[in-house]
Amino acid sequence: MSYPRPRFRREESWRYKRVKEAWRSPRGKTSRIRRSKNGWPPVVKIGYSRPKARRGKHPSGLSEVIVHRPKDLEKLDPQKQAARIAHTVGENKRVQILEDAKKANITVLNPGLKKSEKAIAEAPAEPSTEKETATAVEETTSATEREETTKTAENTEETEAETTEEKPNKQSAENKKEESSE
Repeated sequence: MSYPRPRFRREESWRYKRVKEAWRSPRGKTSRIRRSKNGWPPVVKIGYSRPKARRGKHPSGLSEVIVHRPKDLEKLDPQKQAARIAHTVGENKRVQILEDAKKANITVLNPGLKKSEKAIAEAPAEPSTEKETATAVEETTSATEREETTKTAENTEETEAETTEEKPNKQSAENKKEESSE
């Protein structure tokens, strides 16, 4: 069992914002990291490498294969390889790849969808004629108008309630001022 590899950080990255954490080999004449002084972060060395059998593999132990279309899944071996869907693949093809991978028992490393599966299944069909588009637009506008009128009615009721509550408080404060001045 191998021990956890240290987190290699660039020298002085913890001190200056302008120096990023990405590893760069220390070259300074007096660099404490280059000289491997105790108390300073370790330098990247060949001894920290993983065993040859594990190099370049996913933590699950499977090697990654980028998939662009459902046909690419046919070439994969489910025991040794896992699929990673390319970032350029659209939603519909992604869903198709996920279904085919599930049937073939292939592990997909990035199965997430941008839209939920319910939204894709419940997506309304696009209207084919101009009349249908006009009625669809009217229905959506009337629904939004109804929502706006109910919101404005609620807001006016709230403001009326606030003004009635504030008036007695102001009067009582004025009465206290008059009493204290007498």
